Amino acid sequence: MFKSMHNMENPLVICNVWDVASATIAQNSGFSAIGTSSAAIAKNLGKEDGENICFESLLSIVEIISKSTTLPLTVDIESGYGHTPEAIADNIIELVKVGAVGINIEDSIVVKGERELRDGILFAKILEKTRKRLSDKNIEVFINVRSDAYLLNVTHPLEESIDRIRKYQLAGADGIFLPCINTSSDIQSVVASTVLPINVMSVPNLPTFSELKNLGVKRISMGNFVHEAMLASLSSMLISIGQDQSFKGLFQ
Repeated sequence: MFKSMHNMENPLVICNVWDVASATIAQNSGFSAIGTSSAAIAKNLGKEDGENICFESLLSIVEIISKSTTLPLTVDIESGYGHTPEAIADNIIELVKVGAVGINIEDSIVVKGERELRDGILFAKILEKTRKRLSDKNIEVFINVRSDAYLLNVTHPLEESIDRIRKYQLAGADGIFLPCINTSSDIQSVVASTVLPINVMSVPNLPTFSELKNLGVKRISMGNFVHEAMLASLSSMLISIGQDQSFKGLFQ
């Protein structure tokens, strides 16, 4: 079912969530699928993004989110929380057991606080072995590969992305996620380069949903931007309470 959502006429808009409250609001607001934001979850726990929380904490949060909603849930597992394909696959299996139907896995890693791209050939091999272990265990899960050439502003990000997409498609990816791509021409080129559904993310200057549809985009996500906007709104409200010396603004 979740995989077929990537073949609809209109792009699948994923509401990124971080806890039960956000998942419940997403469902009540009419979204058809949700996905966790690793950055939002980490920030709620006082951590920076980049696998700075343990996998057991992530698994526990995913389980309570999954129990709170009937929507399909995909999970951001960053670079897999494991150093081998076997460990990554086993983590994915644990997430599927608690209700996940898809995962995001990224081809970059955070080393000493700095994010860097992995070698594309090496990552494709990790992906291929991970997919094989899942298949051997009869685990069905949508693998959305996040490729970070645009996020990291590498030289010639379009060419780099297309080269990596070809490798990941052969390795068993179900979809491709390119955070920070935002120009119509680049999006169109990426879509034309693969049969896999392309996922873009909320960033300034991203084309409208209708324009993305016409460009062939199949999935749109929010990253941690909704969470950041919510925190900014909270900050503004608390400042107003202090300045006004009144709670009236809460109830208007």
